Amino acid sequence: MQSIFAAASDQTAIPITLVTKATWDAASAALPEPAQRFAKANGYTAKPGQFLALPSPAGDIAAVLFGLDDPAAKSHDPFRAGQLPGLLPPGLYRFADAPHDIRLAALAFALGSYKFGRYRKTDAPTARLVAPEGVDVAAIERIAEAAMLARDLINTPSNDMGPAELADAAQQLAHRFGAAFNCTVGDDLTRQNFPLIHAVGMASARAPRLIDFAWGDPAHPKVTLVGKGVCFDTGGLDLKPSSGMLIMKKDMGGAANVLALASMVMDAKLKVRLRVLIPAVENAVAGNAMRPLDIFASRKGPTVEIGNTDAEGRLVLADALAYADEEAPDLLIDLGTLTGAARVALGPDLPPYYTDDETLALDLARCARAENDPLWRLPLWAPYDAWLDSKVATINNAPSGGFAGSITCALFLQRFVERAKSWLHVDIYGWTPTAKPGRPEGGECQAARAIYALLSERYG
Repeated sequence: MQSIFAAASDQTAIPITLVTKATWDAASAALPEPAQRFAKANGYTAKPGQFLALPSPAGDIAAVLFGLDDPAAKSHDPFRAGQLPGLLPPGLYRFADAPHDIRLAALAFALGSYKFGRYRKTDAPTARLVAPEGVDVAAIERIAEAAMLARDLINTPSNDMGPAELADAAQQLAHRFGAAFNCTVGDDLTRQNFPLIHAVGMASARAPRLIDFAWGDPAHPKVTLVGKGVCFDTGGLDLKPSSGMLIMKKDMGGAANVLALASMVMDAKLKVRLRVLIPAVENAVAGNAMRPLDIFASRKGPTVEIGNTDAEGRLVLADALAYADEEAPDLLIDLGTLTGAARVALGPDLPPYYTDDETLALDLARCARAENDPLWRLPLWAPYDAWLDSKVATINNAPSGGFAGSITCALFLQRFVERAKSWLHVDIYGWTPTAKPGRPEGGECQAARAIYALLSERYG
């Protein structure tokens, strides 16, 4: 992507004065008297997100005022500066004073510059920012580029982002960083013992596949990422209503975010042996679609009764997790857009995560706060594991009753992980339903930035 940051002297850039309601009186008093009068005439009060360009005597923009949240406010948004790219006229700008967290402000500026322009002409961002002093701009751009990759993949409609196209995107990323790439397609999945991945994808005219690439020194700690790549989810024979299908192009959001995370890891050259596994399928309706109460073997061995064909994400992840687990990675992470129950419990902005590793849980929570990439831990509540029991198979993929749907999904996946030294499961949404600063409406990079911060701490 074109860099929105510039290295330039302060004299060439228009200053952006960042103010809050609490600091506005002092900031206003420091302005030249004509600027004070102009701000007053425009009713400027430094409300969060309030923007005002101050003119010079010649009619150019002399400075910009921009309102931030009070740090003590309950609704304080560290990404408030992400509104600026949509407000600023073309030009070069600089922060005249330090926001509450200058690194997050710079990141928000970069993330707020995103536009999805594959299908109609969009204007490239025209406002550029002088790299703030003390901020590692290369690190910011690494994260922003990866986030935009995830957004582009999720925003692309399913007619142009099927299993093959998702595999192409993964292969391009792998080749960019010299990773070894492999892909198992169609009936080869059954021959190579991935029966659940094949079962979910077999009704689609677009063949299912397992994407697999590895990067890094084999002597380094093994970190394996698994991403749910359901490129469109009709619900299968347990058909979703049309309203439920409307944004199901995002059901490969776990895969998109795993690719974003892998991009950050490889670009930063973290000291890991990285492996990425993405089961890429389309959950379609046809005469050969899996049916409710069908029973399939899994790679690991347990048989799975299909309680609901719309609980397909956990099926494809089960085979991929079992495969990843066979080499006993030091850290096994899976991301997926899995349950409506997670959204009912925590909404679209706060994905739940699950792990039995207490140190990992605490470290991830801290990184999530620091990165403004919110996550919330939910328990792997063992008593609910019995709800997964089947009378005719080892396990049921969708227990009846409707309680604790995100937890029972996590417990289902846990059945397929036993050798990994540590396992983390994140039930993401992968979508911003209403635009926020730095987060435009549409596909979103969720959890990847927080996990990258954690991996950087451990393996940087």
